[in-house]
Amino acid sequence: MNQRSTVAVLGAGTMGSGIATVMSRAGHRTLFYDVDEANLRRGVATVNGFFDRSVELGKLDDEQALEARSKLVGVTDLREIADADVVVEAVFEDLSLKKELFARLDEIVSTSALIHTNTSTLSVTGIAAGSRHPERVVGTHYCNPAPLMKLVEVARGRHTADWAHKATVDFLDALGKTTVVTKDRPGFIVNRFLIPWENRCIAALESGLGTTESIDAAVTGALGHPMGPFRLLDIVGLDIHQQVATRLYEQLRDPRFFPPPMVERMVAAGDLGRKTGRGFYTYDDTRLFGS
Repeated sequence: MNQRSTVAVLGAGTMGSGIATVMSRAGHRTLFYDVDEANLRRGVATVNGFFDRSVELGKLDDEQALEARSKLVGVTDLREIADADVVVEAVFEDLSLKKELFARLDEIVSTSALIHTNTSTLSVTGIAAGSRHPERVVGTHYCNPAPLMKLVEVARGRHTADWAHKATVDFLDALGKTTVVTKDRPGFIVNRFLIPWENRCIAALESGLGTTESIDAAVTGALGHPMGPFRLLDIVGLDIHQQVATRLYEQLRDPRFFPPPMVERMVAAGDLGRKTGRGFYTYDDTRLFGS
């Protein structure tokens, strides 16, 4: 694979936007796809907002930001990603949807292209079953927010080939990511630990054990976390937390994964976190942190 490849990122939601930011910042020509033009516009604005904020913080200069932006190409026709060397799927966590998308990719991209799924709750093997070439499908779970978090969990499907796994790790290493290899199991490593813990923090808040500020301060001050659970949840998005937690509960039937009632109320109210300007905290600036 060339040092500078063409990467297609499928899905312009929170994760897709973060991954597209990573790819364009690394110098890859980045084909950013979403079937919905309005979603795509929001995703592109999110990526550009990250680079704008990076310039404000002095992390990038104007020229570097302009170069990164120039690498991003928004598309709404899947056929436009035909020359992609790497495809990163980051669409909604629905197995049927992902399998259908992977079947379409067989007809569009080269058989030598790597296909990555950013799933964190579904089976990589199950998703890869939608493709006639499951040997090139690898699970790559980027931690949120993808532009800031170094860790990527890598999971092989049952039929993932050795060459695809190695090429994936090499590709992620070149991005400056830290890879952790895990099994193809619901939640992988990070969400197996993180989701029940976040749910307990939300339940503690709901019961009056502490405030958002005091619980966040306790976690950062005593446990050494870089940010508290509620700051993190606001970055991830309460809708995303709800989706991930619910799907893990459906598969594992462990009540620790079921989201507390407060999550449902916040999602219903549209208080999703930073991207909507209000979650556990309120925000004047909905852009991702710059880096």
